[in-house]
Amino acid sequence: MSHSAGQLPVSLPPHFAYSSGQLHIDGVELDALARAHGTPLFVYSKAAMLSALSAYQRGLKGRDHQICYAMKANSTLAILQTLVQAGCGLDIVSGGELERALTAGVAPSKVIFSGVGKTRPEMRRALEVGIGCFNVESTAELDVLDEVARGMGLRAPVSIRVNPNVDPKTHPYISTGLKGNKFGIAHEEVLATYRHAAACSGLRVVGIDCHIGSQITEAAPYMDAMDRMLDLVDAIEAAGIPIEHLDLGGGLGIDYNGETPPDAGALWQALLQKLDTRGYGQRKIVIEPGRSLVGNAGACLTEVLYLKPGEQKNFLIVDAAMNDLPRPAMYQAFHKIVPLSPRDALAMKTWDVVGPVCESGDWIGRDRALDVQAGDRLAVLAAGAYCMSMASNYNTRGRAAEVLVDGGTSTLIRMRESTADQLRLESLLPVA
Repeated sequence: MSHSAGQLPVSLPPHFAYSSGQLHIDGVELDALARAHGTPLFVYSKAAMLSALSAYQRGLKGRDHQICYAMKANSTLAILQTLVQAGCGLDIVSGGELERALTAGVAPSKVIFSGVGKTRPEMRRALEVGIGCFNVESTAELDVLDEVARGMGLRAPVSIRVNPNVDPKTHPYISTGLKGNKFGIAHEEVLATYRHAAACSGLRVVGIDCHIGSQITEAAPYMDAMDRMLDLVDAIEAAGIPIEHLDLGGGLGIDYNGETPPDAGALWQALLQKLDTRGYGQRKIVIEPGRSLVGNAGACLTEVLYLKPGEQKNFLIVDAAMNDLPRPAMYQAFHKIVPLSPRDALAMKTWDVVGPVCESGDWIGRDRALDVQAGDRLAVLAAGAYCMSMASNYNTRGRAAEVLVDGGTSTLIRMRESTADQLRLESLLPVA
C-alpha cells in the first residue's frame, strides 16, 4: 500500500511506488518519461514480466514442459524478445504474429499456432519454417491442413483443442470453454475427431489442447477442465492414438481491482499433483500464459486536457482514448487510475475519466475520486495486456509510443505513430 500525504491510499502493482511525491516504476520517474516522450505513453517493467514468468517456471520446475507466451496479449517486439530470451516459446493466432515471433528470435519449434480461422497461406508458411504444433479447432480445419501438408510433402504436427464445457467464471467475451463459444471441438466429438486426424496422411497427432478463457481468478475451473481432458486422453490412447503433450492453455487472471487469482506457481503445483494422481506426471506439459505475464507490468500515461464539471457528471478529459485503451469500452473493464504527482486531495472530486474520441463509449474510468488540474498526468494501471495489442487508429489517432524500463534505465521500444505513417498505405483517386 503506497500513498502520498493527503492522498487517499491506493494499492499499486509490484514494481510501482511513490517516492518523493512522484510515481516511479523500478526507480524511474514516470512523469519524467512522459515529459521526454509525450503522452499517451505505455511504460513497462522488464523485471515485472520476468518475475511473473518465474512463478510459472518455479511451479513447473523438474517437469518436461514448454511455456508459450500468448502473444496476442502484447505483441511488441521488445516484449516478445524479453520473454523469448528468458526461455519462452510463443503462442500465435495469425500469420502476422508468426512473422513477429520469428523476428523476435523464437525457435519455430517452440511456436504453437492457435485460432479458429487459419488460412492456407498461413498454414503453408508455418509448415515452411517448422512450427512446433497447430492447435486445430474444427474437423474442416483438419482437412484443409492435411491437404496443405500433403501438397508440400510434409506431415503437420497437430493438437486438437477440446471444448470441455467448463465455466471459467469470467466475462462472456473472454470465456472460450463453454458449448456456446466458437472455440474447440465439443467434448462428445473429440474421440471421433482424433480418429479422423490419425487417418490423415498429412497429419501427425502430437498432443491435446484445452483453453477455457481469460482473466480466470479461481483454481476450480482449471481442475475441472484438466479432469475432463484427461478422461479424453484415456479414451484416445485406448483407441491406439498416442498423445505426446498436454497443452493446458493459459487464462490466469491478474489484479485489476482487488481480484485475488491464485499464484501461478501454486496453481501449477496443484495441477501437477492431479496429473500425478491420474498417472500422467511424466507427460510433457505445454502452457500458454499471456495476460498474467505482462498485464500488471505496464501502465498507460496520459495528460489531463480539460475539466468539465456538470450537473449529473463531472468529466475529466484526457489525451488517451478508447483507441489506446480498448478494454473499458469492450468489456466494461476496470483499470485503477492514479496521479503521477499526487496533490493535496483537499479538492478531491468524483470524475468520469474520458478520452477525446467521438463516441460515448470512450471512457477510461467511471466515478473516480481524483484531485487534478489541467496539465496533470495520470497513470492507467494494469495496462500491459490487451491495450497496445488492440490499439487502433480510430479518429485517425496515432498509436502511442512504448518504453521498457530495465534496472533503472529506459528504452524507447516503439516510436509514436504519426499521421504520415497512417496515410502511407492509402491512395487518392486519379484526378480527371
